[in-house]
Amino acid sequence: MNVARLIRRIALNEDLNFLLTNRIPRHAATRFLGWFSRIEQPLVRGLSIAVWKLFTDLDLSDARRTEFRSLHECFTRELVDGARPFDPDPAVLASPCDAIVGACGQVRDGEALQAKGFAYTLRELFGGDAALADHYRAGCYATLRLTSSMYHRFHAPQDLTVDEITYISGDTWNVNPIALARVERLFCRNERALVKTRLRASGRRVTFVPVAAILVASIRFAFVDVRLHLRYRGPNRIPCAAFLAQGAQMGWFEHGSTIIVFAPEGFSLCEGIAPGIRIRAGTRLMRLPREDR
Repeated sequence: MNVARLIRRIALNEDLNFLLTNRIPRHAATRFLGWFSRIEQPLVRGLSIAVWKLFTDLDLSDARRTEFRSLHECFTRELVDGARPFDPDPAVLASPCDAIVGACGQVRDGEALQAKGFAYTLRELFGGDAALADHYRAGCYATLRLTSSMYHRFHAPQDLTVDEITYISGDTWNVNPIALARVERLFCRNERALVKTRLRASGRRVTFVPVAAILVASIRFAFVDVRLHLRYRGPNRIPCAAFLAQGAQMGWFEHGSTIIVFAPEGFSLCEGIAPGIRIRAGTRLMRLPREDR
């Protein structure tokens, strides 16, 4: 067995993985990586990316650039034009990002699943916003997990208007399946943003919840000139009124994390969308209500 394979087997050990990623000073580790990843020194950059490749399936074949000044530039890389075509069907809400699908389906009386046996309330996830939670009380949701090696930018799944971003400061638990199966209400504890949007064609409200995690804890939006991270102290609500065409860049994580998509009652998951499958930005995720097709 080669060294890389052995290291990966150790990393996949659930107890060890949980210990290494969640029983360390999470905020301190996250701030350190934020600083370290921006070091523009060839040796540091080269060794960092080499170690990253050792632990993951990093693929840079569709990246716009393959030479980077820092680890951070590799994390937040852009892709060549046309690498992620978006489904043009107006009856479909496309995936905003590359991801592994996690818990998904119908919201049940204002609750969604984090993992099997672990539910959370939308009201808590939305920072106590009862009206927003009630809007999706019987809606549809999909949890999209971005692993560290994936493309980290997310895009508008249809032509839409972003009305407001609400930033909620919090913890930085890992959001991998091991942690989701052990830490109750994890998404409600972590740093996150509520991105409230309206689809241009139907006027339907769709809310995206980017959730930060350990070594991530920094979310950027293309239409807001502010970096949301552990040291950000407000304002918590940021009005936007930003129009984005389908496929336009909404923002990016500065590592990997999760986006939860919430659509109102009448939306349904597209065929084939189920926990564990890999999807790419632009592929079919949800189907709009029949009256909108």
